[in-house]
Amino acid sequence: MARIMISPSKFILGRGEMGNLGEHIANYGKKPLIVSHPDDYERQKDALGDTLKDLDVVNVGFGGECSYKELDRLVKVVEEEKVDIVVGLGGGKSLDTAKAVAYKTNNPVIVVPTIASTDAPTSALSVIYTETGEFEDYMFFTNNPDLVLVDSDVIAKAPTRFLISGMGDALATWFEARACERSDANNMSAGKSTKAALALAKTCYDTLLEDGKKAVAACEANVVTKSLENVIEAAILLSGLGFESSGLAGAHAIHDGLTVLEETHSVFHGEKVAFGTIVQLVLENAPQEELMEVIGFCKEFNLPTCLKDLGVEDLSDERLMQVAVEACDPDNNMKNMPFEVTPEDLCAAIRAADKIGGAL
Repeated sequence: MARIMISPSKFILGRGEMGNLGEHIANYGKKPLIVSHPDDYERQKDALGDTLKDLDVVNVGFGGECSYKELDRLVKVVEEEKVDIVVGLGGGKSLDTAKAVAYKTNNPVIVVPTIASTDAPTSALSVIYTETGEFEDYMFFTNNPDLVLVDSDVIAKAPTRFLISGMGDALATWFEARACERSDANNMSAGKSTKAALALAKTCYDTLLEDGKKAVAACEANVVTKSLENVIEAAILLSGLGFESSGLAGAHAIHDGLTVLEETHSVFHGEKVAFGTIVQLVLENAPQEELMEVIGFCKEFNLPTCLKDLGVEDLSDERLMQVAVEACDPDNNMKNMPFEVTPEDLCAAIRAADKIGGAL
């Protein structure tokens, strides 16, 4: 089978780039639909300035969940208003919604993350949730975004928890890419990984270890430094290219399983993925040094290392089996692990990871 690597057409990261959004939109169309939660859009008014003044902007808000109902609503707006480009502005769910709407209406899409909490901006897929926030499906597209525009000033001013969540999401990239290589699994484009994608995934992990602490300090001070931009690149670009062109495995499958527990809905995607990474390493019986390095990284940035950190107090066998069954669904990414994982195996690994991470 062919090796395949995919990526957005263009990625731009720099200070003040939000103010150039109108110029970039004009390269693709004249009537953009802005997919953005009203609160997110309001917070970016100063950064946007008058960049959109010469465009016929359609802005009907975003409901908060990337659900099929929300997609249907926005597709109808595109068709009625004759929109010719879709712009997602905000967090991962608004960006995923914009990508899905653009795909359904055959329009170009520009993705403008205002937080670095996930690697969603670069990918040719969207995660679909129910209206109450439970994982429902993945939607795959034929193209990645036309442009990913990241303003590092905007990221620096966002709450630091978002950046740390992005680091938690990116933490899984190398370990899942490695698992997919070992199992010869297909990546997200139904091909095999390339050496370039694996190198990007490893660079992502190395960057987190090298620059994570300095980047968090910069974000806490609301300033842009080289280390902060390195970690933004790792969380959005390196992680995005690494996961999509190498593949997902246990960590994200465990994330999906955890969404069946209502108490985890207030926990960010990357926070659940961080715990999923620890569980995956336990499943693999990874070397002690490697497991401790990952747990230590999570502890340093208050990322979850046990179920209590995720708000889960009821650890009954029945509840954990619900998580495990969802994570081990044949359509989920657990199938990409280099060995068979049964729900019983996963329940045991979750309990062991909870015990190890909770004791440190």
